Amino acid sequence: MAKLNVSRRGFMVGAVMAGSSLLVGCSLGDIVGAGTHSKIGAFGPFIKIAQDGTVTVVSKHLEMGQGNHAGLAAIATEEMDADWSTVRVEQAPADSKHYANTMLGLQGTGGSNAISNSWMQLRKAGAGARAMFVLAAAQAWGVPAGEITVKDGIVAHASGKQAGFGELLPIAATLKPPADPPLKDQAKFTLVGTDRVRRKDSLAKSTGTARFTQDVHMPDMLVSVVAHAPLFGATVKSFDDSEARKISGVVDVIQIPTGVAVVAKDTYTAKRGRDALKVVWDDSKAEKRSSPDILAEYERIASGDAGKLKALKFETKGDPAKATGSNALTTTYDFPFLAHAAMEPMNCVAQVDGHGCKLTFASQIPSLDQINTALVVYTLPGAVEIETLFAGGSFGRRANPKSDYVMDSVHVAKKIGGGRPVKVVWTREDDMTAGYYRPMAHHAVSIKTDADGYPSLWTHRVVTQSVQKGVPGTPELDPATVEGVQGSPYLKATPIVDAAVYIPDTPITVQWFRSVGATHTAMVMEHTIDQLAISAGKDPVDYRRALYAKAGDAAARHLAVLNLAVEKSGYGTPLEAGWARGVAVHECFGSVIAQIAEVGMADGEPRVRRVVAAVDCGTAVAPNLVAAQMESAVCFGLSAALFGAITLRDGKVEQTNFDGYRVLRMNEAPKVETHILPSTNPPSGIGEPGTPLIAPAVANALLILTGKPTTSLPFVKA
Repeated sequence: MAKLNVSRRGFMVGAVMAGSSLLVGCSLGDIVGAGTHSKIGAFGPFIKIAQDGTVTVVSKHLEMGQGNHAGLAAIATEEMDADWSTVRVEQAPADSKHYANTMLGLQGTGGSNAISNSWMQLRKAGAGARAMFVLAAAQAWGVPAGEITVKDGIVAHASGKQAGFGELLPIAATLKPPADPPLKDQAKFTLVGTDRVRRKDSLAKSTGTARFTQDVHMPDMLVSVVAHAPLFGATVKSFDDSEARKISGVVDVIQIPTGVAVVAKDTYTAKRGRDALKVVWDDSKAEKRSSPDILAEYERIASGDAGKLKALKFETKGDPAKATGSNALTTTYDFPFLAHAAMEPMNCVAQVDGHGCKLTFASQIPSLDQINTALVVYTLPGAVEIETLFAGGSFGRRANPKSDYVMDSVHVAKKIGGGRPVKVVWTREDDMTAGYYRPMAHHAVSIKTDADGYPSLWTHRVVTQSVQKGVPGTPELDPATVEGVQGSPYLKATPIVDAAVYIPDTPITVQWFRSVGATHTAMVMEHTIDQLAISAGKDPVDYRRALYAKAGDAAARHLAVLNLAVEKSGYGTPLEAGWARGVAVHECFGSVIAQIAEVGMADGEPRVRRVVAAVDCGTAVAPNLVAAQMESAVCFGLSAALFGAITLRDGKVEQTNFDGYRVLRMNEAPKVETHILPSTNPPSGIGEPGTPLIAPAVANALLILTGKPTTSLPFVKA
């Protein structure tokens, strides 16, 4: 890797950023993009066309198993009228100037918005490229552009003249892309919305040729593993590396901000060296409580004994003192920490040569990784080169605001220097015990109902950590703590509402988890509704329909998916003894989902055999991938609901691998049937919205079977 020539101004920008300051008058995009040198072709940043006519769609989003590359490519291909069978997908470079997520303001994949934020962007890119080939043909053939058609990459005229993209490329590439090309009427789509849209990466992933970070092998590459603190908030006081350095193949031992890194010629040797370290930790500011102690504190806070912690109101209307009706329900819900447990643990390859740096790994938010790296190597963020590979899952883990595992790699590579590649590998145990988690949460709910059994007063308290603490622009009331409660149609249907959140702080590291706040709020809202329905002597579906009617237009989509799920599931028809159906409806990431689960008991544990899902996600670009994502979301959510729990004993995580952190097995996975509500609205999220519903659907079925509500997860206690 050539040494980067950093200008005086560039070094000053790095120094200012290292001082935790932003340049006055510069936007985040300006700062992240500083130093970028991407070459953009004639057809713009999203489309490349080879001399043989092959079309490559450049994806600005990480492919981590969700199949977004196919959907993104299909959008551009549809407007371009290219031959789908020959279209390829290429990962975009780290370049926020050209590839920023329009909803995040920087380059990154998350929030289930890969398709939605790229929808118009890629449609215009494809339509613009098509227009350029039409104009090229019109010039070459001397015919009006309006008489030219394009289909499957063939440009044709009624006279019989026709040419492929490759033949017209020399002319088309000289034309200026239209700023606002006309887009197709969606009724004329022939690719988008059909089952022709299939994944482009299946063969490579099936044959093992797809490249993941763990597959990276470079000449003279070193491998490092890091000894992280056993307690959250602890730091290195001292260490003895004498025994580690005696091991053949160990190259160096380096203290970095997160611990002590052992660098070796291979992973096994690096791990042996780490095992030989003697580290003394300063735990004076560490978290030393056990999970029951933290939960007890949350319960005290929710009850009003919050000390100096502020109650942040997020949904209020009416005067609780004037509420009438009977006290129908007072309950609490408890949720544990959860590990992301992506199948590929965290890893990154870094090369640092002076102020030059290249990262090779599955970067979920390249802009953040560039900023954090620039702070360490003192360079311009845009000058940090990132080669983004496939990711073996993430569920939010790789979108770490501090780029934690990436910084491990950068710090070690900086010390090694010379541009020599260093791969930092987190073992499963590292990721399970020293990673970031879905935060613990506690809800306290108290509801009065009117004479018909519907809520007249809804009092709600949430206690949970912020997953966005320290992220620039995050308000005091982190919306992720209350999403799913705030704006709920059930609260819109309730005359008086008093809802607040308390956001305590602990050294325990937390961050986004697939479906974020909805992982606990959907369970609370949907299971509460079923308890109210049963208390009122009403069918849970009819009870929801009545509340949706009270909520008005705000619940129209909820009613539509509920009705579709009821129709497709056979809800209301008898099941054999020992089985029951549970229903749940929830909105998140712009989509509304209903799920109806058939649940029984086997060997003392809940068993889910069938889940019927109704989905309103706007335009479904790739219906079969929507169905695949719904299957994935149900199984992921069911795994967490049945078994998921990270617990602390005296501050130390008790689960170290899958033997202690049980996940759903193939034989435990239900059959998932997905039904998509027809829509011409722009696409909305699908990767996450299916996750949070399965827990309340199961809980509601168990309520029918046992008569007992579920007040804590997981269903199966360790």
